Amino acid sequence: MRKRKGAGRPTIADVAEKAGVSTITVSRALRDPSKVSDHLRRKINNAVRKLNYVPHSHASALASTRSNIVGVIVPSLTNNVFADTLRAIYDELDQGPFQVQLGNSRYVAKDEERLVRTFLGQGPSAMIIAGTDQTDATRELLQNAECPVVQIMEVGDDPIDMMVGFSHFEGGKAAGTHLMQKGYKRIGFLGARMDPRSHRRLEGFKDALRIGGRYDPDLIMTTTVSSSVSLGAELIGQLRARRSDLDAVFCNNDDLALGALFGCQKAGISVPDDMGIIGFNDLEMMAASHPSLTSIRTDRYAIGKRAVEMIKAELDGEVPEQKIVDLGFELQQRESTSRQKYRRPDLSRA
Repeated sequence: MRKRKGAGRPTIADVAEKAGVSTITVSRALRDPSKVSDHLRRKINNAVRKLNYVPHSHASALASTRSNIVGVIVPSLTNNVFADTLRAIYDELDQGPFQVQLGNSRYVAKDEERLVRTFLGQGPSAMIIAGTDQTDATRELLQNAECPVVQIMEVGDDPIDMMVGFSHFEGGKAAGTHLMQKGYKRIGFLGARMDPRSHRRLEGFKDALRIGGRYDPDLIMTTTVSSSVSLGAELIGQLRARRSDLDAVFCNNDDLALGALFGCQKAGISVPDDMGIIGFNDLEMMAASHPSLTSIRTDRYAIGKRAVEMIKAELDGEVPEQKIVDLGFELQQRESTSRQKYRRPDLSRA
């Protein structure tokens, strides 16, 4: 595990040396670009990019001064998956001196990098960022940050500082294994947007089916379109049109799973007898649907709560016992996969 650079954060003097100008010129260019020539501005901007320098918005204050901001960056503000995690972060910080500053990267790596630069320029007390797939530049910025950093919603073997979440690969593998154990034979996958976490779910699912001898690439259907319930209904129809022998699907998320259920009901397909369906995240609607839907349950509130606890401990000078906290997941079985492994023959058709 690599150590964070911390004190190695580039300084304005480093930028000046790289650009071949004085620190005063750099300071003037960053405060008011109109006060320097186009030629100098280009040289200085190029040095800033190469060094990953973040101008401190409180440069006149002591270098050790921090704001009371906790920067939080997530890829979506409309995805219900992040609602519980954000609620936990706000709950845990509510009674203290800290204020949450929220950023939405919209699943765009460059937007995430821009937000990280902006937040770090304000001298935050801590940073919380979703996922582990930051660009090299973003990762370097966070490694150089002089504050605690927690990556959430996922775990891996190379944290920037700390991380808390669960394995999407293992979650996908558990879904595939469950469907095979319930006796389904031709098991497909429905995926939307397909961000890196979704890809890891798919890889885990494929791994389980390969082990069970049931992997069929023709039963995998994905799109980069944003996920929705209506899209789930559309995708299940398309996959059934391609393969009428399909008898189960693992959906990348609960929106797609609910849509797949609606699509099956509209087509007169019985769930779970003729089609098994499993989702991911276990949002409230999964238990409320009819039939109720099986899903991989993730404790998103606990992730946000633990992230803040880790930040507070590090700010208090404590050395975390665990830099990587895996909160795991739970397969919540419901009616949509409750078909018996061995079905009785329909004698009425004899």
